[in-house]
Amino acid sequence: MSDGGARENFGITSTGEKVERVTISAGGLTANVITWGAVIQDLRLDGHQPPLVLGFDKFDDYPKYSSYFGATPGRNANRIDSGKFSIDGKSYQLELNEKGVTHIHGGSDGIGKRNWLIMEHGPSHVVLQIVDPDGRAGYPGNCAITATYTIRDGGVLSVVYETTTDEPSIANICQHSYFNLDGAETALGHEIEIAADHYLPTDERQIPTGEIRPVDGTGFDLRQSGSMKRLENGEQVLYDHNFCLSPERVAKRKVARVYAPASNIALEVQTTEPGVQFYSAFKLNTAVPGLDGRHYGPFAGFCLETQIWPDAVNHEAFPNGVLRPGETLRQETDYIFTKG
Repeated sequence: MSDGGARENFGITSTGEKVERVTISAGGLTANVITWGAVIQDLRLDGHQPPLVLGFDKFDDYPKYSSYFGATPGRNANRIDSGKFSIDGKSYQLELNEKGVTHIHGGSDGIGKRNWLIMEHGPSHVVLQIVDPDGRAGYPGNCAITATYTIRDGGVLSVVYETTTDEPSIANICQHSYFNLDGAETALGHEIEIAADHYLPTDERQIPTGEIRPVDGTGFDLRQSGSMKRLENGEQVLYDHNFCLSPERVAKRKVARVYAPASNIALEVQTTEPGVQFYSAFKLNTAVPGLDGRHYGPFAGFCLETQIWPDAVNHEAFPNGVLRPGETLRQETDYIFTKG
């Protein structure tokens, strides 16, 4: 990886847009960020050779094979039941881009799959922006989204998303990096802890049922650190669920910690967000090699997507998912890496 402050061409989109890559660095942590999808393409910690995230060395692999590796999906991350919602009595139908039955991550051409503009760039930070136009995928209003990535001393990758709209709409932005803290073939040897007393059970479409279920006595009780390799009825628990951190957005606080005994690297997550989607990547099976020629099969990494609870607009008891003109949705998350 190049030194902090570098800016270079990384590829060309199918419509001829130039994809740029910038490098930001501070205190031993270095990130490569590309304009397509506001993707964190690579992340490295001094003294640890393997990448900390899943990604690709070549741009052409992203549109074809990426499972939102390092991306910023939206304008509404996660799933919307049948792609339907109502605001102020007006009904909307979104594109059904997941198996023809649900809407996920903003649609087939959401902001996680489009080219952003670099608004500002320094040795340790980059600011990117995109406008999601009125009507795209069925969303109302023009939404402007800004992503600010900053690396600070102490192994901190700071992610701040700010969203505004000119019509009432739904908005929920998140960082979709897949982490692997030891470079092993799977992350199942990692230990995880999430400070959530409840989680959201889902139906066969992975849509929340509406129940806010206590984690007590289930494989979803991650309040004490333990292996990601957790069995229920003799089978590995397949995590792709929202963990309920709070009923609304609050001041930034510690919500999760993951530790890899093999590398002695820990990741702490601090966020303002009311939920975190823990995805153990059990569905992964990437057809081409990733960073450093690595194969990404099931459980090759894990996601901790800090966000508003999925399908919040359709559940009164869930945190507010509606954004109105004059408001700014500001979502802040710190990913803090330490070794030793």
